[in-house]
Amino acid sequence: MHVDRIPTHLRGRDYVSYLLRQTYREDGKVKHRTLSNLTPLPIAAIEAIRAILKGDQVGVWGSDFEIERSLPHGHVLAVLGMLRQLQLDRLLWSRPCRERDLVVAMVVRQVLKPSSKLATSRSWQSSTLASLLGVEDADQDELYSALDWLLSCQPKVETRLAERHLHQGALVLYDLTSVVVEGTHCKLAKLGHSRDGKPGTLQVEFGLVTDQEGRPVAVEVFAGNTGDPATVATQVEKLRQRFGLEQVVLVGDRGMLTSARISKLKELGGIGWISALRGVQIRGLVESGDLQLGLFDDRNLAEISSPRFPGERLVVCKNQELARLRSAKREDLLQATEKALQKVASSVAAGRLAGKDKIALRLGRVVNRYKMAKHFELVIEEQSFSFQRKQQQIAEEASVDGIYVIRSSVTAERLDAAQLVHSYKRLAQVERAFRTLKSMDMRVRPIRHRLEDRVRAHIFLCMLAYYVRWHLEQAWRPLLFGDEQPPPRQDPVAPAQRSQPALDKARTQRLADGTQVHDFSTLLEELATLSRETIRMTAAETTFDKLTTPTPLQQHAFSLLGIPITL
Repeated sequence: MHVDRIPTHLRGRDYVSYLLRQTYREDGKVKHRTLSNLTPLPIAAIEAIRAILKGDQVGVWGSDFEIERSLPHGHVLAVLGMLRQLQLDRLLWSRPCRERDLVVAMVVRQVLKPSSKLATSRSWQSSTLASLLGVEDADQDELYSALDWLLSCQPKVETRLAERHLHQGALVLYDLTSVVVEGTHCKLAKLGHSRDGKPGTLQVEFGLVTDQEGRPVAVEVFAGNTGDPATVATQVEKLRQRFGLEQVVLVGDRGMLTSARISKLKELGGIGWISALRGVQIRGLVESGDLQLGLFDDRNLAEISSPRFPGERLVVCKNQELARLRSAKREDLLQATEKALQKVASSVAAGRLAGKDKIALRLGRVVNRYKMAKHFELVIEEQSFSFQRKQQQIAEEASVDGIYVIRSSVTAERLDAAQLVHSYKRLAQVERAFRTLKSMDMRVRPIRHRLEDRVRAHIFLCMLAYYVRWHLEQAWRPLLFGDEQPPPRQDPVAPAQRSQPALDKARTQRLADGTQVHDFSTLLEELATLSRETIRMTAAETTFDKLTTPTPLQQHAFSLLGIPITL
């Protein structure tokens, strides 16, 4: 096809016609077919058609242009969009304000790439986050002020989250963890039992309250030397007074809901509980005859009663796989302890170590390195040292390997034995939250704030970020390694099973359509490649923004969230 310019002289005047024509060959002759009369069009449009037919670029794209800036946008749009879907910004403050925008920016940043307030303020130009919220000019001091403002919002936000996710009679999960604090000036930082395996370091503790699905509802910070049971009273008060929940079932581990704490809950009334017995209590049941080990010859779950725990339901479970693992681990630790003790014995036999005091001092440094000293009998003399295993004691401990006992005040009409076990195992959801918060994904640790309120606000900010991430992970299950439809648990004692599609994803690293499976962080990286380009037209002296074309994966991710892809 081509454009023909046909001059015509008619009645003393010159005319020009422009015809869109197609050239073709027929019977060896070249012929022309007129497709359209372009004469009514402006000359610029006719020349543009002529250029297009030649394969040239036309219009503004044919002019000189430059990309002034390219900013990652998709990951920001997804996280900010989910936060707004959850109306978390409205929970903070019903109307737009500077503090709310700054807090929202910090929450989104905590999900995307957690960092210090200084690093956050310096990152405003590395994505579209700051421009979408209008906080490009915020410095670290303003972020700290917004963090202080956030702490004042915590009671209101937690109350509204409880209204959303908890109700009278609900199952409430609660657990406690510790995080290391840098520096020595924070009054909350104390030496205590480290859940991170870092004894001798200053730490703070925080307790997380979630619904039965592991969705965070409230968080509270405690001094680093606070015992687990001592934190329960404040959570019960929060449930009853602030949230107005008189009838709930509190689920806590055996170190949290001790017998003393359970006695306090009984006095309060209205608060049901589910916990577990300690190992020494289980052995006491065996010794008293209340628990017959023969129960597990043909079953792995049985409900018993004991005068040691009046008015309580006791559900005894035996996990054979757990028993095997514990037995193997014990043997490894016993052998490691024997190896350490043998070195001491060799030194004594060689005369390099002598005297009861010196031998005992050396033993004190090694005998309980693996927590196995209770299983060895030590004989120390001035010139000799010997040891041997306490075989009977080891056998008694091994007899209850794999056995755990759920204790509860909940009636059988409310939850049967299997449901009690399943409810207790839901604490794994809180432990998963702790792992995410304390890993590189959220980086709640190490804490570098020195003011108590800043520490509390920082941990609350991280909880809000996890709240957003929890919902993102639920929506993106079809794209992630997680199980979309976990099979129902037929056996509450046996380990949870994954569905076949989830196993296939893990084995092939592919989805059913052949595309790659992602984890949460790599999916965010993929979304970040959806960028917002600021384009400047040199000739027209104007700029405009344009999104890069979304990939099928990006389109799928946003469709799962129900969020449109916009600038």
